[in-house]
Amino acid sequence: MNAAISKEGLSRRQAISAVLSAGGGLAVGVILPTDALAATQPASGQPKPMGARIQSPEGSPEELSAWLVIDPDSSVTVRIPHNELGQGTATALAMIVAEELHCDWSKVKCEYASATRNLRDKGVYRSMTTVGSQGVRTSWEFLQQAGASARGRLVEAAARRWKCDVSECSCEAGVITHMATKRKVSFGQVCKDAVSVKLDKEPKIKSPDQFRLVGKPTPRLDTPAKIDGSAKFGIDARVPGMVYAAVIACPVPGGKVKSIDDSALQGRPGIIKVVRMDGAVAVAADKFWRAKTAADDLKIEWDVGASGKVQQADLDKTYRDELHGKMVSARNDGDAAKALANPGDAKLIEALYEAPYQAHAPMEPLNSTVWIQPDRVDVWTSTQSPPAVLATAAEVSGISPDKVFVHVNFIGGGFGRRSNPDETRQAVQIAKEIGRPVKLVWTREQDMMHDRFRPQAAALFKASLRPDGKAEAFDVKLAVPSLMRSLGRDPVTSGLEGSATECIAGTAYKFPNLSVGLNLHNTHVPVSFCRGVGSSQNGFFIESFVDEMAHAAGQDPYKFRRAHLDRADWIGVLDMLAEKIGWGTPIEAGRGRGLAIMECYGSVTGQAAEVTVSAAGKVKVDRMVVVMDCYHAANPNTIHQQMEGGALFGLTQTLFGQITIKDGAVQQTNFHNYRPVRMAETPVIETYLHLTGGPKWGGIGEPGVGPTPPAICNAVFAATGKRVRRLPLASVDLTKI
Repeated sequence: MNAAISKEGLSRRQAISAVLSAGGGLAVGVILPTDALAATQPASGQPKPMGARIQSPEGSPEELSAWLVIDPDSSVTVRIPHNELGQGTATALAMIVAEELHCDWSKVKCEYASATRNLRDKGVYRSMTTVGSQGVRTSWEFLQQAGASARGRLVEAAARRWKCDVSECSCEAGVITHMATKRKVSFGQVCKDAVSVKLDKEPKIKSPDQFRLVGKPTPRLDTPAKIDGSAKFGIDARVPGMVYAAVIACPVPGGKVKSIDDSALQGRPGIIKVVRMDGAVAVAADKFWRAKTAADDLKIEWDVGASGKVQQADLDKTYRDELHGKMVSARNDGDAAKALANPGDAKLIEALYEAPYQAHAPMEPLNSTVWIQPDRVDVWTSTQSPPAVLATAAEVSGISPDKVFVHVNFIGGGFGRRSNPDETRQAVQIAKEIGRPVKLVWTREQDMMHDRFRPQAAALFKASLRPDGKAEAFDVKLAVPSLMRSLGRDPVTSGLEGSATECIAGTAYKFPNLSVGLNLHNTHVPVSFCRGVGSSQNGFFIESFVDEMAHAAGQDPYKFRRAHLDRADWIGVLDMLAEKIGWGTPIEAGRGRGLAIMECYGSVTGQAAEVTVSAAGKVKVDRMVVVMDCYHAANPNTIHQQMEGGALFGLTQTLFGQITIKDGAVQQTNFHNYRPVRMAETPVIETYLHLTGGPKWGGIGEPGVGPTPPAICNAVFAATGKRVRRLPLASVDLTKI
């Protein structure tokens, strides 16, 4: 049993006893920290916080590698370095290990890897941050090797027991068989012997054509727990003696606390303390509602500085003006400037595109539970980056990083927001000041107004088209904030940032003269990674303008794109997309089809949309088709789910997603004025895989977002002849374009 804290609570002594009583088995892994407490008792198959078994930080003679635990009953637990946000990573990575291990898939479970162990053992889990479609794309090879190595050791141990050569043994479904005598031994029976086995060389891993489990649609391991309600998220954490905290942050990002009047709280039951922080004030109380209502009743005077005068119109003008400022070259093929200055008989077209700030808006608001003791810090949170949580907790608490333990939970929506542990920083500050375990929960309003937003951006396109309809020159200038500068990381000295030019600078379209310029400009509004990252806005920009080029050339948008491509993966996706959407077949008046294609995080994704536009200019998306080439599929089920989820995320961005600034502050506060797409507005979504194989594996978490806005807006143009160059559609009056 995992050392768990139930809803009723569990004493520290009971928790430690539960851990110490966990027994038996072979840990095919090394050096895990003593981790006495977990946020929840895990359901079968649920990735769980570390703590199911005690493992010495100094190492254990029963450990072989970081990734596997094999118990006496031959059950296999795979340690997952990436977090489960609903994207299916835990299942896909476990499948990859099981493929090589030749275990019984019905006995496979998984648990989260430990960030503390990763720190102590010099990055044994490599990247533990779940952003940028990291997961299968970045971990498949060494997880395959982990499974193959474990199988090799187990078979070698069985061969030694039988005094035979390993070539005389077979391995299937967790059972090793001596083929000549039909003797059998299970993984659980031989696992202790495998501890002492050292292979002369690492086994060769399988090629995709040899896979038997990987590539098959497989139910996700976390589904049962999420259906029956036993799955636990960060917001479910309970710690003995815990109190609650609510926070009020300065409405204007970057503002400071000037003064606090807490007289309204005098004599209120349950109030523990008012905690002043940098740019925010928290109230700790015995119940969350008491903390929240008390925080609301504080009279706080803020110092907002010059940022308090900023309006949305100012920001819009800023980014338009920056398009005419100094640019840094992100790509320069041929001489686009010369070709555009001397077009000859080529046709010139130009267009300005704009995208607003957008919120992540996860269903589970930010939260963090922190317990500081003299010699350790424990943090329970839903995070996309356990190492960042660990580092933040160590920094704020002043306790050594190797004494910080991050208990990772399921995540109720992340989309990039949970890669920055703002909530943990505050929770540690509060816990340190009040001297008690504390659970901090941001309200929906705090979560919405104090997000690190998807950047506002603008793009100015120019192109020239020869009389034969082929593009001669293509030039784009981009103005967008730097994510790295906003996050205070790795200052951008070159003036370039990959996410800022993503899917534009690396486009596969073949234009003889192609230039991409970038001007990074930050304002007081904080920005960060959002699902789709740069392709979230850049996909809308480039694929809308390519559509404009096609129509200016008098050509079919599908055929125009195809004529400017020479990559088989792009062409294959585009052709399947046209086939599946029924491109070129008749469609009713008032309806239109549009398509888009791009490359994002190693995958090529195309989308096509069918829309209906009413006489009043209201857009209804009727159908969407998604085609993806991620080259290999670990679990087709999760790819289909992620493509649908990405399209719906992009649909919200297209129709409604917009954060606006008034007097320096965010105006949107909750789902009533930052609308997600509703069930009745959800179109039919069809997903198809066009896998071309090869040496790489593409990502799936990010690529489904970027093609959605241009596919829909291109369909709107096909239906109405009106071009949308600024999102969201809810703010566009199509009757007046």
